[in-house]
Amino acid sequence: MRWLPTEDEPRVALIGLGYVGLCLAATLSQRGLNVVGVDTNRRLVDELTAGDCPFVEPGLASLLLAGMAADRLSVTTDYSAVRSADVVLITVGTPVNDDGSLSEEQLHGACAELSKHIRRGQLLVLKSTVPPGTTGSLVLRLLERSGLTAGADFGLAVSPERLAEGTALHELKTLPMVVGGFDADSARDAAEFWRRALGVEVIEVGSLTAAEIVKLASNWWIDHNIALANELAKFCALYGVDSLDVIAAANTIPKGGGNVNILLPSVGVGGSCLTKDPWMVWHSARERGLDIVTAPTGRGVNESMPEYTAQLAFDQLTKLGKDPAASKVAVIGLTFKNNTGDLRATPTEHAVAALRRGCAEVALFDPLVDRDEAERLFAAPLATSVDEAVQDADCVAVFALHRELAGIDFGALPVADGCLILDGRAYYSPDQIASLRALGYHYCGVGR
Repeated sequence: MRWLPTEDEPRVALIGLGYVGLCLAATLSQRGLNVVGVDTNRRLVDELTAGDCPFVEPGLASLLLAGMAADRLSVTTDYSAVRSADVVLITVGTPVNDDGSLSEEQLHGACAELSKHIRRGQLLVLKSTVPPGTTGSLVLRLLERSGLTAGADFGLAVSPERLAEGTALHELKTLPMVVGGFDADSARDAAEFWRRALGVEVIEVGSLTAAEIVKLASNWWIDHNIALANELAKFCALYGVDSLDVIAAANTIPKGGGNVNILLPSVGVGGSCLTKDPWMVWHSARERGLDIVTAPTGRGVNESMPEYTAQLAFDQLTKLGKDPAASKVAVIGLTFKNNTGDLRATPTEHAVAALRRGCAEVALFDPLVDRDEAERLFAAPLATSVDEAVQDADCVAVFALHRELAGIDFGALPVADGCLILDGRAYYSPDQIASLRALGYHYCGVGR
């Protein structure tokens, strides 16, 4: 059974206009496809219709505007819009509960509503991250409420999202796309869709479940690798060694199909994927009688880093003869990584909480975040500039070094004498560190 038009470009509907959905919608429309995005959030749809992009991602806002101006991209809250599509991509959020199980409300709601509007001949592709077996059970059961049957009336595939914030639009056009199908026809046509739509390499795996596990395996590895880097940083600190030098040298050893690839330590791990996907692995394994050890161990290490980083500040301030309890710390960069405005699961939230327990004052600044969202999360007003935040600061903690912050003139900052620079994710070079010290600053980083 063929699920794609053989000559015309397929028409696409996206269910869920979060970060992944919007990046996909913008890119597909740029590639010349007609795309309709569906989301139940009326406020979001209204903002997008008015030309406002809710995410900080290089190039995304302009692509969305261009797609809408060319009438190749539209957004709506009306699920009936999917009936005109040849391919329906499901990109809703899939958070986890406290026990690591899937919090399925968004996925359940989307698939249940979708079942009222799908038609024969469509190809449905899940891109949301889910526990193994979810597509072949929950998703399939809900979609077949339509009275249609997968494999006979519609195609069904999994093609997990694998994007990194800050480089997503580039990665959509370059990263291989993983595909697993309900049957051979679904897999074949999902692979053909991505080749035609994005011009990328496609890696076909043997089943829906295999494709689901690919995403989990990737984030499980990343989180565990960062945990190794974080513990290595703590280990190097015992000997006064710069862990970044150690990592750079260790990564020159050939191993497997590449080199040893230890990632970088930091104030902690955040975002919507790395903080939940290892728990999804752990919970799914326990349901089948397997006790996974590495996933919760890695999570425990990474969750400890905000407190560890705050303690670095206290220890260094004490060494400098400053009483932490009487000191001011200015935190620059509040997001979970550099060059994004995303505050989801940001480790800075916990680092700030730990700093507040031991310091007289903690000031906050980030040029990329939504100000209202940040002030709700941190329960404090944000400074309007770097200078305002660091006024008389005894410590400047750089927890996310956005491009907009890279040009800070440290020589002109109105900080206290003998100010400490705490590097939580800036990864300043030896030359930059020497320049800071020449200006009278003291420097300390995670594992440095």
